Amino acid sequence: MKSLETISVHTAKAGERTIQPKVMPVFQTSAFSFSSLEEMEGYYEGNGTYLYSRTANPNTDALGQTVANLEDAPKGVAASSGMAAILAGILSVVQTGDHVLAAEDVYGGTFLLLKEELLRMGIHVHFADFSNASEIEQHVTDFPEIKLIISESITNPFLRLEDIEGLSRLKNQYGLTLMIDNTFATPYTIKPYALGADLVVHSATKYLGGHGDVTAGALVGRADLITIAESRITNLGMNLSPHEAWLTVRGIKTLVLRMKAQTENARAIADFLKDKARVWYPGKGAIVTFELPEHVDVYRFFKSLGWIQIVPTLAGVETTVSYPYSTSHRALSEEEKQKIGVTKQTVRLSAGIEGTQDILDQLAAAIK
Repeated sequence: MKSLETISVHTAKAGERTIQPKVMPVFQTSAFSFSSLEEMEGYYEGNGTYLYSRTANPNTDALGQTVANLEDAPKGVAASSGMAAILAGILSVVQTGDHVLAAEDVYGGTFLLLKEELLRMGIHVHFADFSNASEIEQHVTDFPEIKLIISESITNPFLRLEDIEGLSRLKNQYGLTLMIDNTFATPYTIKPYALGADLVVHSATKYLGGHGDVTAGALVGRADLITIAESRITNLGMNLSPHEAWLTVRGIKTLVLRMKAQTENARAIADFLKDKARVWYPGKGAIVTFELPEHVDVYRFFKSLGWIQIVPTLAGVETTVSYPYSTSHRALSEEEKQKIGVTKQTVRLSAGIEGTQDILDQLAAAIK
């Protein structure tokens, strides 16, 4: 190469020097090159190389397997968001004509996906009160087309602790598949795969990333189902970018430290609020949901929160609040909101890692 044009395009490589970075680098590339047609053909024969970042990338592979390791599951895959991971999990099990049974108190975005988008695919969804074991079993026996059961380890926003072992016994009895969203609990608190779930899904945007700077999802579980989910993610273009996968893996390094501090703060917040509002807190996790008394002006309360930010999400290192009525559960009808208990006085608080007393003082000022 002699011309300036060619040299500027074919920039220098690392050469023969052995590279052993302390931290995995970002493989920010759309595709990977090959030295021969034989080498490229080897990719299709399963020799472990990479071809195109939509199909696989070292960073996204690292994230999928890291979350699988955290959940004591054999295999995992990354996706572009928590919703993408949920959809990939669903489509690894069901197809047109099949039925899904879901907890009626799942996250609003999941509810909408199940209620509207799956119907467009010819997949039918039933919702049930999962706090009632007989109601769950009644649906399973009434609708033999049900192939998949979906719930959350800690539900959003009222923090019901799911009986995962009970659901596992039921799915084994009827030959079904069980998928659990473990976003709120994280493996720090609950490991659904060890309790019998076949698939475990995360909005890695939340606690796994932990800093509010990524949008990502992860699905882990049975190797055969994850292999199918990988193809769904590839074929539907639900893949995660290498940089966001790298950021999420970096966030996971401090997961245990953050969850410990956030859980301790959540317990203190729940105790502080118990004589001021109706409080939901199961003693696990870092989310506290509460319902302000009717005489409290909820709009004024939110305006008085000072440095506690109002956001439509959760799980960052900062303490934040959200308003489920008009954010996470906005798409639900008034009847659907009323059925699961979401009112105009409902507040969902995500405990951060700040000093405990600072958080309590700010909440006290807002309530006052």
